[in-house]
Amino acid sequence: MNKHHKGIDYLRSLVFILIAIFIGLGAADGALEYQGIPIIFFVMGSSFLIHWVVFIPSFIYRTEKYYDLTGMIAYLIAIIISTYLVILNDIVLSPRTLLVSVMVSIWTVRLGLFLFKRIKVEKEDKRFRNLKNSFSGFLFAWTVSATWVCLTASNAFTMIIANSSLIGDIYLIIGFILWSFGFIIEIIADQQKKKFKLDKENKDKFISTGLWSVSRHPNYAGEITLWFGISIISFPVLEGWQFITLISPIFVYLLLTKVSGVNMLEKRSDDQWGDQSEYQNYKKNTPVLFPFPKKIN
Repeated sequence: MNKHHKGIDYLRSLVFILIAIFIGLGAADGALEYQGIPIIFFVMGSSFLIHWVVFIPSFIYRTEKYYDLTGMIAYLIAIIISTYLVILNDIVLSPRTLLVSVMVSIWTVRLGLFLFKRIKVEKEDKRFRNLKNSFSGFLFAWTVSATWVCLTASNAFTMIIANSSLIGDIYLIIGFILWSFGFIIEIIADQQKKKFKLDKENKDKFISTGLWSVSRHPNYAGEITLWFGISIISFPVLEGWQFITLISPIFVYLLLTKVSGVNMLEKRSDDQWGDQSEYQNYKKNTPVLFPFPKKIN
């Protein structure tokens, strides 16, 4: 990789770090501190530290095997740090705080283990086929994951640190329903695709059944929905600049559709099946993410 590309990778990494810092500053507005430092900085800092530490041996051995698992660990440690530092301030965790902590933990353990098992079976994540041979490019990928943890759960972390006693309000109910719906959709979509790929008769075929018949990426639709649910739960708890953390579901949407997710998978699918009329019809008649009523001729 030439110096120009290396420079771009480092610049992109810096941009993501600065974005995380900017959101962290907003989340720290009037928030609880520990030893004079906003707790949110400990939370976000832990994500980058964990990712960069694991990046080193991963680059040495040119492996992406622990990429998604590291993200899971970073989420869990961030939850532990945020709740523990609140407790150290002699504050009892509220039911709302405990509920959101459990929701984020359940989601990340389920997804992290699912992705880790998948990479063990498939032996490779094609997204990293060329990237893992570039120090700057691979570092950028790990930096994106660290930022992903910080920003996707930024309003959850902010709400946990605020530790509001508010419970049973309409925001909590609607948010929990949306989170549950998105979580279930993501699980079903992942399991349907896993079952499809395990069937040897489906080798070199694309999935267009189940939830995949109404969305080309239903798992991502579920993930965006569940984080939108979390943001709704956090809304009445936020104050001042903390409202900037509501960027969470927007960031998830942009990252999954513009950086690492839909755009890469769509290109790979086009390259593999683009000349097949069946795939062309599937792509024409099936929305990318969220299902919409089909026009009646």
